Amino acid sequence: MATTADIKNGLTIVFNDDLYKIVEFLHVKPGKGAAFVRTKLKGITNGKSFEYTFQSGAKLEIARIEHRPYQYLYKDDMGYNFMHSETYEQIAIEESLIEGVEFLMPEQEVDIVFHSDTETALYCELPQNVVLEVTYTEPGLKGDTASSTATKPATLETGVEIRVPLFIKIGEKIKVDTREKSYVERAK
Repeated sequence: MATTADIKNGLTIVFNDDLYKIVEFLHVKPGKGAAFVRTKLKGITNGKSFEYTFQSGAKLEIARIEHRPYQYLYKDDMGYNFMHSETYEQIAIEESLIEGVEFLMPEQEVDIVFHSDTETALYCELPQNVVLEVTYTEPGLKGDTASSTATKPATLETGVEIRVPLFIKIGEKIKVDTREKSYVERAK
């Protein structure tokens, strides 16, 4: 058993008989009364977020999870198929467990998070940034806008559409943030 002193961002705990990830927390010591820890929790199985306040020193059950390296192979009627990078074992995961699935490319390296006690896949994490090629975008005209942060829609090789700066052309490779689903920079 752990206490509120062990809380950190990204920690997975068992709360109300379900698994929750601590997204953010704040330790508060008011001038009057007992200290407490205000947290924002995100449900791993249901994806719902909510805030909860723990009294300082409260007992928490930390869930044992493992990040395992996998490589994306293909999609079929069973789901998305991945191969373990070291043991070559293959597993299929349903689309709902993959955040940012629209950025998934064949042979891409990902981390699949497993619950250690039950050996079940909880979710699949894509890298924070991926490099993709722009397959279609309208040409950006200089002087088209009053601000310097103008953007235009661009379709990427996976079929997803994001907003990019006006200077991006068809065929360029760009770095995309998979969590924000946004343009980061040109790929080097």
